[in-house]
Amino acid sequence: MAASSTAVGAGRLRDPGVFWVNMQVEIWSDIVCPWCYLGKRRFERALADFDHRDRVEVVHRSFELDPSAPPGVTTPTVELLASKYRMSPAQAERAQRQMEERAAADGLAFRMDGLRSGNTRDAHRLLQLAKDAGRQDELMERLQRAYFTDQESIFDHESLTRLASDAGLDAAEVSDVLASDRYTDHVETDEKMAQALGATGVPLFVIDRRYGISGAQPAETITAVLDQAWAEARYA
Repeated sequence: MAASSTAVGAGRLRDPGVFWVNMQVEIWSDIVCPWCYLGKRRFERALADFDHRDRVEVVHRSFELDPSAPPGVTTPTVELLASKYRMSPAQAERAQRQMEERAAADGLAFRMDGLRSGNTRDAHRLLQLAKDAGRQDELMERLQRAYFTDQESIFDHESLTRLASDAGLDAAEVSDVLASDRYTDHVETDEKMAQALGATGVPLFVIDRRYGISGAQPAETITAVLDQAWAEARYA
């Protein structure tokens, strides 16, 4: 499901007089959000052009576009788009083709035809496990590429275990997490944080809890905000 790109918003959420060791960028996103994958790639290009990129810590935060979706059930994404945005099926199909074109312009190969969506809670719980293992970015990339490019399932435990193993996580621990409710509280905490920040869609990039970038903004725009945040912050 898509969350449209919106304007950059910035606001002070921390005391500017406090010293921070490194810059932290928190990214709220959902795996099944095409704008989130596009935004992630643009952020990566922006970070590559940022002079202080070695002093940036990136944390992926959980945000479920449809937390009410029943586990184990998937629905054609075109149907969900048509229902949510009051489109005809043909209009929803055209929106998917346009998303493929946007992605291609940023070097991503999206295959939206026949795409299905479902509950992403288990995938987010594994991203929380990956955070503890220092493999979060690797898992996010693997899940998004599997979903949008390879049209692999990210909704069943067998697929999730394989994809998480590809990203460097221990398969036995992944299976243990999926068989339990571990990290559910972490996912819910992330989502409450997003609500507290006023997030209504994703992707959302928050820099040091002082600046927010909403939507899949151009890489140049993101770099400019990173530069501004660095210039105005006090890093030890």
